[in-house]
Amino acid sequence: MPRAPKLNVVPFVSVDNMMKLVLALGIERFLVELAGFIEADFRRWERFDKTPRVASHSHDGVIELMPTSDGEVYGFKYVNGHPKNARDGRQTVTAFGMLADVSTGYPVLLTEMTILTALRTAATSALAARYLAPKGARTMAIIGNGAQSEFQALAFKALTGVDRLRLYDIDAGASAKCARNLEGLGFDITICVSGEEALIGAEIVTTVTADKQYATILTDNMVGAGLHINAVGGDCPGKTELAADILRRSEIFVEYPPQTRIEGEIQQLEPDHPVTELWQVIAGTARGRREAGQITLFDSVGFAIEDFSALRYVREKLAGTSFYDELDLLADPDDPRDLFGMVLRAGRT
Repeated sequence: MPRAPKLNVVPFVSVDNMMKLVLALGIERFLVELAGFIEADFRRWERFDKTPRVASHSHDGVIELMPTSDGEVYGFKYVNGHPKNARDGRQTVTAFGMLADVSTGYPVLLTEMTILTALRTAATSALAARYLAPKGARTMAIIGNGAQSEFQALAFKALTGVDRLRLYDIDAGASAKCARNLEGLGFDITICVSGEEALIGAEIVTTVTADKQYATILTDNMVGAGLHINAVGGDCPGKTELAADILRRSEIFVEYPPQTRIEGEIQQLEPDHPVTELWQVIAGTARGRREAGQITLFDSVGFAIEDFSALRYVREKLAGTSFYDELDLLADPDDPRDLFGMVLRAGRT
């Protein structure tokens, strides 16, 4: 039965309940509404605390914290990126996140964010494409057909009208998996044998590979005039997907420059290479796509405000549902000064 969270109990959304919430709403509706929350928060970008994510890098991957606040609500996400995990049957990215009331410091939501991060990444990508991609674009190449690919496809369909997909992955099984999962969801799907073939006729290309290395998923000669590039996979130091010459021919849009210059495709360029912040385009203070032949590049690394938007959206959608557990996370002594006494009393019951 639907219920309201109890005082001093934190709603917790497990993986199981997140899946139930997404399916109850419908995946495409979830993506569209989530994009609306992200767009609204980008319009008030200047109200947020902003800092590059706090990262602990190792040979095997990275563990990061992504905090922000709008002055009333605080949010953070814990997320890892370990590409080699896939060899052992583990996720390459896992995450959880929390919202808290700034006025009291009390948490008001704890949730899984592995699934939610995939959804918010796709929603942000498609939102950016509404401002940057060629008008009426229907064909998208997706290079890298792992865990993110289906979310990206559905977000672009729901927000921009993309309904033709050209898939390529060095693992043909990944492309077959992606095509199978999207069967019956309104796409015309072609599985390709190379990146070059995937780009034939594409108006948008999404690159979303996992390996932590300087890679060249797109070479300069593959990118023609008018293409919109949604570069998702390059998201930490030492991990890129595009040839540097492509960047120099493109109008580049980013989330938060101090973070993207460290982690994004533009880590390959000079530190002062000009970029445009996406929030400025959404707020109307900067231009997006200006002409048909322009190459636009969304150098997406993910930023804490997008996670904040996703957490805020989930919290709103939980109201009146049963898709959460009540987590006994907050100590609540009868006398706030008598925490020790509360511990003693627990042993007498």
